[in-house]
Amino acid sequence: MIPDYLISINPSIVATEDVDCLIIGSGIAGLRAAIELAGFRVLVTCKNDPYDSSTYHAQGGIAAAIAHGDSPESHFKDTMVAGCFVNDADAVKILVEEGIHRVKELISWGCRFDKNESDFDFTHEAAHSFSRILHARGDATGKEIVHTLLSKISSIPEIVLKGKFFLIDLAGVDNKITGGIFYDATFDNIVFVRAKKTIIASGGFGQIFQETTNPFSITGDLQAAAFRKGAVLGDMEFYQFHPTTFYMAGAPRFLISESVRGEGGILINSSGERFMKHYHPDMELAPRDVVSRAIVAEMRRTNSNCVYLDLRKLNSDFIKHRFPKIYSFCLEYGIDITKDLIPVRPAAHYAMGGILTDFYGRTNLENLFACGEVACTGVHGANRLASNSLLEGLVFGARAGKIAREQLGSFKGSVFNLPSYKVIQQQGPLIDIYDLQRSIKSLMWKNVGIERDETSLTDALNRLETWGKYIFQREFNIQSGWEVQNMFIVSFVMTVAAMKRKESRGAHFRKDFPEPDDRNWKKRQTFTKYNFYKGIK
Repeated sequence: MIPDYLISINPSIVATEDVDCLIIGSGIAGLRAAIELAGFRVLVTCKNDPYDSSTYHAQGGIAAAIAHGDSPESHFKDTMVAGCFVNDADAVKILVEEGIHRVKELISWGCRFDKNESDFDFTHEAAHSFSRILHARGDATGKEIVHTLLSKISSIPEIVLKGKFFLIDLAGVDNKITGGIFYDATFDNIVFVRAKKTIIASGGFGQIFQETTNPFSITGDLQAAAFRKGAVLGDMEFYQFHPTTFYMAGAPRFLISESVRGEGGILINSSGERFMKHYHPDMELAPRDVVSRAIVAEMRRTNSNCVYLDLRKLNSDFIKHRFPKIYSFCLEYGIDITKDLIPVRPAAHYAMGGILTDFYGRTNLENLFACGEVACTGVHGANRLASNSLLEGLVFGARAGKIAREQLGSFKGSVFNLPSYKVIQQQGPLIDIYDLQRSIKSLMWKNVGIERDETSLTDALNRLETWGKYIFQREFNIQSGWEVQNMFIVSFVMTVAAMKRKESRGAHFRKDFPEPDDRNWKKRQTFTKYNFYKGIK
């Protein structure tokens, strides 16, 4: 059902580019990796533009133990507890220790985090034992970080950025990656980028879900491409659902930052009752998986399609200054958050799983690295600690760039020729691509979402198997067709992983196995295309 080779293109429209390092993705991880490779010919590509990344849209902040009285040991403990102790402890140690230096480096490059009268304006978020979250422009931290990194990159002439560059497939022979095949939407042609080293930093796969905070471009293209080439995917069942996204008919699922609750916002149900005290002693600052399930339970109990965030006890000037982006967005839909309730419900937000790497972003495929949300270092375990995602991209992006640079210095590889592709016209059974995308997203949200069980997962697998029988009979030559194949692959692997893990841990919640099972499942799962069918049994 998942063939080794999905992509067929017309070689008569292929151009070729040669670089030392190809970086796919222009969020914090990809940009930070590029900076480390100054002096080499580097091409950074993105599916749309550098401002269409999850990093750019990030609101809450970046966690780092740089406040007086805080420590990396405390940050380490919080991260392990949130991850339900299936994190890789060595990866977490790297994150919290090197993160301090990477954040200070970012500041030295001109990143302007918000300050109060005496220090940085650290805020508190769920499951942190200390106020260690740095933020910028109130609730536009990602925007400030992206501008800082792009400014730094603009001073490095060897780095080139290209937008509207969609990766169709990774190129490679046997276990060796030699670059990527791209659709260049600007010139409507196909380009083979031949690269000595390739770094994947393309983000997660939130668009496989009907309700998601992710940009429309986040369809799991690189996870699927790497899987097709034999890369290992790990922790795919662990997907984090953000508890509070704006909910109104016709409006996008705009994220209402965790920081809103960190600053004193409370959750109430449709009856006006504050309900989190019934679910966790930390109430609104409980771990995200707990808050998400509590909201679902309250929606079910009160027969409502949302709950509400209440900021009315906070100073109105403070709200406007601290959350200008959220304030202006809600106001567009007639809600003044200084005096009105914000309708919210959970949505898919962040993938803990992805392409398995070591602590320098190296995958099991030669010349291929991965960093940021697309990668799986084990740093997040079963549930990401709030505001650790930007830190992970910064730390492991730098590490991937560093080791790629070292390898390039001694690179003795051969010249890679353009792979041959069969000439095709779009063929196979007729498929309404957009209907199929909607169907996948709806199925994953209902059956493999916040709450799962054997029945829903079995139904999902059966329906995916049916769709797969004709999805891969169709040979696409358009971007949306390739995207739907990628969405299918990621959805199928995730569903199988969720089916196999017969326990509840962190963001993975099984109604039929509601408790953690340390004896059998205090471990991680991995899949490759070679062992995948064994995983289904």
